[in-house]
Amino acid sequence: MFRILFAVAEPSTSNSNIVWLSALFAVTLALVHLFSGQLRFLDRTPRSIWLSVSGGVSVAYVFVHILPELSQAQETIKGTVGKALLFLEHHVYLLALLGLAVFYGLERAAKLSRQRNHKVGKGDVTSEGIFWVHIASFAFYNALIGYLLLHREEPEIQSLLFFFIAMALHFVVNDNGLREHHKRAYKKIGRWILAAAVIFGWALGLGTQLSKAAIALLFAFLAGGVVLNVLKEELPEERQSRFWAFVLGAGLYAALLVAL
Repeated sequence: MFRILFAVAEPSTSNSNIVWLSALFAVTLALVHLFSGQLRFLDRTPRSIWLSVSGGVSVAYVFVHILPELSQAQETIKGTVGKALLFLEHHVYLLALLGLAVFYGLERAAKLSRQRNHKVGKGDVTSEGIFWVHIASFAFYNALIGYLLLHREEPEIQSLLFFFIAMALHFVVNDNGLREHHKRAYKKIGRWILAAAVIFGWALGLGTQLSKAAIALLFAFLAGGVVLNVLKEELPEERQSRFWAFVLGAGLYAALLVAL
């Protein structure tokens, strides 16, 4: 059963252009984590217009590109699972819900940790334990994105480019939130781990290829994570987010995806 979904498939002949381009994109995504903190104009209230635009682009990619693919992926999964996993045949969206729930839990834990530390005079920062749980979870998340640079439902260069743009802007949003939660610890070590995770995921994808059913499930989990990680940054009232900028980013990128 586990073997059917997650066993390594026979490697196919890769398009060298896509491989090299995906390598360039993996490095670029890693650099986003390393250097987006230098963009001081993002750290302000009201929330930076560019962060809201970036969040809109990421969510548009999920709803216009990933979710329709998941609908098609149910046909891929159908017939590949055993009786114990038969519910996945019609409920691949449960993995999207799981991704959303996992990252909601992580966000909630980080906020409670900051509140506790602030009350006892340790500063508005998470505890060391929560920091490592957060970083380990986002390292998995980043490795998944790195892997999917090479393995997506649509392997063409255009699909790769759209995925890269959405994830690069999504990383800017994530990085901003992680720096706010973890402060110096994130700057000193967290961002380096997340940058390395992207490269690791890409390298893993270069050497292995999961079944189409497994890739569909990974994309579903990613979709839920992207939606939650964007909305948690946009919705809190204290951020004074730019609704028009979010809608602009979502609308323009959605129009681009539909047109092409």
